[in-house]
Amino acid sequence: MTETENFEIREAVEADIPLVLHFIKELAEYEKLSDIVEADEKVLWESMFGEGSNTKALLAFYDGEPVGYAVYFFNFSSFVGRMGLYLEDIYVNPDMRGRGFGKALLKKLAQLAIENNCGRMEWIVLDWNESAIEFYKKLGAETLDAWTTYRLNQKEIETLAAS
Repeated sequence: MTETENFEIREAVEADIPLVLHFIKELAEYEKLSDIVEADEKVLWESMFGEGSNTKALLAFYDGEPVGYAVYFFNFSSFVGRMGLYLEDIYVNPDMRGRGFGKALLKKLAQLAIENNCGRMEWIVLDWNESAIEFYKKLGAETLDAWTTYRLNQKEIETLAAS
């Protein structure tokens, strides 16, 4: 018997919002970004289950205990002319890594991308997270070194909109 035989992945439902938030906070702590987490249960519910929501989450369980999650949504590539699956977060508890759970989550996401006729899957990774970078490269993911990510936060969005 392999560990993945006791491994279950399922879509998050409304009752899972506290667990999703728990994993978001764990990931933020791992990434040394806890100070910028603004999400709460109400905001997550609206984003995942409210009218017009496009955000979804997968939850991973081993022997019935939660061990990881992935948050994703569908975007669009004008160059490909089709939707893409954007992976916002993926996280497996540190003591459960190296057992195939992260790959199983990504495999499920790839299956969802195929089911939705997506032309690509994309995500970002912090440049210091070498173990994640190596893991993604082994899966065949390519680094897009020619692209730079830009971000406007809420205050800057409001300032731009009012200008």
